[in-house]
Amino acid sequence: MRTIDIARRMAELDQKEDAQKAYLLALREAEGKNPEEEMEAASYIFFSEGNYQVSYTTFISLYNRGFYQNELMDLMMQAFYLPNREKQRKQYLQNCTYLSRYTYCFHDSFCDFDELSILFFPFDDNGFIPFYKDKNYFGTYINFNDPIIDRYFFRDLEKPILATDVYSQYQLEYLNDNVRKSEWVGRENHIYLHYTNWETFCAYLSCLKWKELLADKKIVILIEKEIAKYPIDFKKEYNLDYSQYPVKPVGIREINRLIWHTQLATHNGGDFFNEILYDHPNLLVMESIFFDKLKNLISNFKKTWKKTEKVSSTLLAELNQLRHPTDKDFLVAIYLNSNLISGNNLGNERIVPAILFQPHFPNVRSQIKLDNNQNVAVISSNQYEEVYSSPLFQKFKYIKTFTPIRRITTSYGASIRFVYNNFIRGDEETLVTDFLTNLLLNRSLWVDKWDRLYRDSVSVRFEDGKLNPKATFTALAEFLDIPYTETMTYCSGHGGINPESMEGNVRGFDLDTVYRTYDDYTDDSDRAILEYFFRDVYQAYGYDFHYYKGEAVDMNWVKDKLNHIQHINQFIVESHEHLFAQQIKDGTAIIEGNYQGDISAIPLLAAQKRLEQYHENRLNVMETLLSGLHFVNQNGQPLQLMKLLQLDPALLEQPLYH
Repeated sequence: MRTIDIARRMAELDQKEDAQKAYLLALREAEGKNPEEEMEAASYIFFSEGNYQVSYTTFISLYNRGFYQNELMDLMMQAFYLPNREKQRKQYLQNCTYLSRYTYCFHDSFCDFDELSILFFPFDDNGFIPFYKDKNYFGTYINFNDPIIDRYFFRDLEKPILATDVYSQYQLEYLNDNVRKSEWVGRENHIYLHYTNWETFCAYLSCLKWKELLADKKIVILIEKEIAKYPIDFKKEYNLDYSQYPVKPVGIREINRLIWHTQLATHNGGDFFNEILYDHPNLLVMESIFFDKLKNLISNFKKTWKKTEKVSSTLLAELNQLRHPTDKDFLVAIYLNSNLISGNNLGNERIVPAILFQPHFPNVRSQIKLDNNQNVAVISSNQYEEVYSSPLFQKFKYIKTFTPIRRITTSYGASIRFVYNNFIRGDEETLVTDFLTNLLLNRSLWVDKWDRLYRDSVSVRFEDGKLNPKATFTALAEFLDIPYTETMTYCSGHGGINPESMEGNVRGFDLDTVYRTYDDYTDDSDRAILEYFFRDVYQAYGYDFHYYKGEAVDMNWVKDKLNHIQHINQFIVESHEHLFAQQIKDGTAIIEGNYQGDISAIPLLAAQKRLEQYHENRLNVMETLLSGLHFVNQNGQPLQLMKLLQLDPALLEQPLYH
């Protein structure tokens, strides 16, 4: 019996839920092959109040392929458009009123609402499916408030901003919020919005909200051939001489744009990217700081700002005017006030600076919880949850995220080297732990594309930044929507040009850290394990395998590789032995196991016991990962690799690193 026959039988028996499931399967089987069965399945699901979005999508697909157009248009109008028509008509007429009275809109012969060339059919609470009358065609889903800036608005700040056919509410508000008023920068600085088709512009007025956008008179709307007016001589046309206005310092609540420089793991080149962006004229940049330390800094600032003499009088006055200053306000105030932060000597920049924020952690740890019924692994990270719930992030309206990534085996070796060398130098708190398992569990590159903090995000290869800086940082500037400036051609920090981020680290564009293999700290076996379990990362981000040779992998392979790991195991035993010996000396030791004989042997035996525990955990983790799980977050949303920043081949100075 065919699936659709089963669905029909379930429907006859009034077994609605089972019928809906069967029709859903039948729909997938018939999709693109059998329009009649597609229509039957989608109609049953819709009229039996199943998942209407499945039916909606099928109806549109059928219509665009030329099937059942009269019936489907009638259904779509009755079910989706007409119930929302009055709301859209009201929004349209309001916008027409505001724009007809607006000084810098030079068109006023608005189209009749019933004659608009595009109809917007609501799809869900957030977006619409446009229907283009002239093409008799349904377009793709539009969310006017999707928090993505996919245009390079601020490429060139020599002239006033000019943008063409901007129909995103989020992007219109972004421009309005981040371009400073002409009166505040002492020169003409309007936002010129050019719309190439008047009828299309009118159609979008049924969904966009223009009232607040026009309040400050920052925007100039140019329709079709009116582009010839750009830029307007406001002194000549309106007797407005902006040069007579004094420059106004950037205010705390003007700053609403955050660039989150995420920490993938340890030693991924984060400091290098901070140094590239440190001197940028349109950014406020703090050198890398631990998140806990920053929270304490904000907490102390909140308690003492009224009493300290180190806060500028301008900021004191502004903070006093805020009725309920938030943690975000205090963070911005710290950025604007500190001489340790670049960019706080702001002049007459056209745009409000963005804050570059890199909350740093000693390490990033992920946890995996299995759901055997669904064959999925739920990934969580305490560090991410701390960031996600922080008001420092929640209060920023505009967020872009970028994550530096370095060859996994290289960052792994660098992390071990850093910690072990600290131990050798006598840092009593340093302990070499199981970096291998911790990294295997780290799935920070897998993100929910609808997550607010990752909705507008890319990963950037550390090696590209070192080997092809012009191509890399030109592309990164475009993604971040900041001009590519001379400051992005060198490394800098509070200490000057080419700072030493840590003692012994290379400076600037030194390529040593690209090609180091850290053979004194890692083995081919643990590096082969990492390459195998991150093979999808290697493929997506363009890294060749150096240690994994493409052989079949099972638990015997895993056990063999684990048995040939020497360096990290030696460091684990050495550092733990020292720790246990010190704890015995201090009387604070808690040693697991029953040890007999010479007490001086206990630290070594206890350290070896700890390594055995790590070994058992490694086996369990790798056996779990070998089962081919799908990764989801705690909300059950599927995770996918963050997209990689794409470079312009014409700007490459050297072949891409592999």
